[in-house]
Amino acid sequence: MSLCALCAGDGGTLVHRGAQWRVIRADEAHFPAFYRVVWSDHVAEFSDLSPSDRVACMAVVATVEQVLRTQLQPTKINLAALGNMVPHLHWHVVARFADDTHFPDPVWASARRPADEAQLAALRQRLPALDDAMRAALAAHR
Repeated sequence: MSLCALCAGDGGTLVHRGAQWRVIRADEAHFPAFYRVVWSDHVAEFSDLSPSDRVACMAVVATVEQVLRTQLQPTKINLAALGNMVPHLHWHVVARFADDTHFPDPVWASARRPADEAQLAALRQRLPALDDAMRAALAAHR
């Protein structure tokens, strides 16, 4: 059994799988529009990829970002590739809103305000259509 959580499983709700990557929706309570682009092979750093794989990876990240922007009109999109806790190449792509619990701080910071449960519920209702739009846009990538 692998010690890497992203090698052992999808790492969230699978939205779409390409030949070299997958896009998942993370289970983050106050951030329902939190997606990850996960590279299939176990590599720790972006520079471990070949130049053509780097281009392919970033094209997928950009597509996820664009779908979030088009479908949700967030205040900001946050991109991160930390890998400190899980040293397997993955990009966080998070739609942020001015009234979310942590804005303008990172999602990993302390909350600034309580969650607006009605707004979160409304956003969660949009997730199936958002995932469908994500799948359609990602189908163009290998």
